[in-house]
Amino acid sequence: MPRTLSIDISPCPNDTFIFHALLHGLVETPLSFHPTLADVEALNAMAAQGGPDVCKVSVAAAAGLLDEYVLIRCGGAMGYGVGPVLVGCEGGTLAALDGARVAIPGRMTTANLLFGLCCREKGVTPDRVEMVYDEVMPAIHSGQVQAGVVIHEGRFTFAEHGLVRLLDLGAWWEESRGLPIPLGAIVVRRSLGDEVIGEVERAVRESIRYARQNPEAGQAWIRENAQEMDDAVIARHIETFVTEHSLDIGTEGERAIAALLDEAAREQGVRLSGKMLFSGA
Repeated sequence: MPRTLSIDISPCPNDTFIFHALLHGLVETPLSFHPTLADVEALNAMAAQGGPDVCKVSVAAAAGLLDEYVLIRCGGAMGYGVGPVLVGCEGGTLAALDGARVAIPGRMTTANLLFGLCCREKGVTPDRVEMVYDEVMPAIHSGQVQAGVVIHEGRFTFAEHGLVRLLDLGAWWEESRGLPIPLGAIVVRRSLGDEVIGEVERAVRESIRYARQNPEAGQAWIRENAQEMDDAVIARHIETFVTEHSLDIGTEGERAIAALLDEAAREQGVRLSGKMLFSGA
């Protein structure tokens, strides 16, 4: 089985925390990994183009990937209180965004899916403008857009940028569906076979366990990839997005992912693959 696999993840602290041990030889595995780090929407595109063997993707984007990829049960971002947030200027409302320009962090992101579902329910039709997630808040400040959907550290820092929360989209999903919000997941190419897929899942889970038992080990690499994020925000980011569902999605997580994939397939006009969703299923 020994082989080298390509693996694409984001530079965000939750991903670098989870994968540090695996990518630095601290997990015993017959596999080796060649990593690429990129923004989440770039990762979605890479997987759609059939690139990496293993990839972190938005759960919304996974709806169109399941013929070629299978979801593993660990390594993703899912939980309560972790969803994207719609932010804008003081006094703004969702209703006022009908016809307005609103920034989204990529068309295939779970954040955009949630925003679209909520807008449809509320009868609001904004003009969605795609941009890289770290450009969203500056675009609101400059007047380029009236509001924006923030993800990652933006959930914690929008107030520092003089913005206010207009709507917590994760909370909206939780209240309307009674499920945690599945933001991102790890997919593995089906053609690798069950043995390799199972070993990837085992190794990712061991990498998370190592990170939790040795939290100092990956700090320098996590900080290097987090760019200008300060240590307090990095710690909060990891605490928020690396949950028990990251170690194993469990039955509740399976239901949450299946529900969101159904919504994504309808929005994208695609038919979900009839193949199994999860490894080992």
